[in-house]
Amino acid sequence: MALIDLFLAKRVKRGTLTVHHADGKTVRFGTADPRFPDVTIRFTDTSAANGILRDPGLGAAEAYMDGRMVIEQGDIRDLVRLLTANDPWEAGANGLAASPLRRAIQAVTHRIGRVNMARRSKRNVAHHYDLSDRLYDLFLDSDRQYSCAYYASPGNTLEQAQSDKKAHIAAKLALEPGMTVLDIGCGWGGMALYLHQHTGADVLGITLSEEQLKVARRRAQEAGVADRVKFELIDYRHLTGSFDRIVSVGMFEHVGPAHYKTFFRKCRDLLTEDGVMLLHTIGRAGGPGVTDKWTTKYIFPGGYNPALSEIISANEGLRFMVTDVEVLRLHYGYTLDDWYDRTVAAREQIIALYDERFFRMWQFYLAGASAAFHFGGLVNYQVQFARNRHVLPITRDYMIETERAFRG
Repeated sequence: MALIDLFLAKRVKRGTLTVHHADGKTVRFGTADPRFPDVTIRFTDTSAANGILRDPGLGAAEAYMDGRMVIEQGDIRDLVRLLTANDPWEAGANGLAASPLRRAIQAVTHRIGRVNMARRSKRNVAHHYDLSDRLYDLFLDSDRQYSCAYYASPGNTLEQAQSDKKAHIAAKLALEPGMTVLDIGCGWGGMALYLHQHTGADVLGITLSEEQLKVARRRAQEAGVADRVKFELIDYRHLTGSFDRIVSVGMFEHVGPAHYKTFFRKCRDLLTEDGVMLLHTIGRAGGPGVTDKWTTKYIFPGGYNPALSEIISANEGLRFMVTDVEVLRLHYGYTLDDWYDRTVAAREQIIALYDERFFRMWQFYLAGASAAFHFGGLVNYQVQFARNRHVLPITRDYMIETERAFRG
């Protein structure tokens, strides 16, 4: 039996995977199970299987992108789910682990890669966020919320879930009239505009993406609030001033572990004495790890999803009190499923913008990320901080009541 067959036989027990090899041989793995997909793939040359053996994640993704691994039954999301659902994080397996030597090499490589100095941070952000506006319009909601939505019900639409996410976060900020808010990593401005609209707060959004900055400023101008909701192209490390509240949504993944303490110290220093901060970030359900090679190479260079222990330990010693932690387990999985469906529906438009290989890359990115939240070790953390212990109510009731008011 070929090495790739031994590899797959260990990983597919439930559901079925049929493989047509480049030499014409066909092999079937697993047992039919209605809870798991049935998938058929075809390798067009031997290099595809060899690449998967060398590095499963990178090899499979590049083989799919290049058309050397063709999916004949199901799609790439079905394939990724079949493999990850057979090896859920809770089972303690994640059995595609590398050898101790490879893990050591990866740890050193990614530790170096995650040192995001200011110039590199801007370049890394541009790699992903300065893609065509049209691409993001094709798969995001109308407000361009490019982060985990909040599904009060799994059946809610993406538009509703993203609106509910903004209400969920706004409620945790405990805003009062006349307050000033800093939005670190403001994206296309949706959160900043929402906070001003619903609370009257003055908001400054900062970003390292020139394309996002243009859109955010245009939106504020069109809404007639450019004097109250402002946006700047600046690294958080270079910002001065004082704010009553800080919110950061989907930006911390780009900070890099070497700079976590710098980030939290800066945030604390930017807050007033009664200041409150809400951090919303993808995170690891387990301990610290490394970013996979494919994501680093193609999607988020310099990106890293922190363990909760890394967030908390980086904040220790700063007298910046953690006042609330919430773990959103499946919400990002639902979000990514909606993005994936919209991406597939827009296949022809995306190919016209870029090419077939880019479409497959984007499709694989969303499929893999979705599986990581449904079956793997990723979650979303919302961590609230305060400069002093007395500024917030002593129960969480205010969050629920305020969120209902925003949603109502």
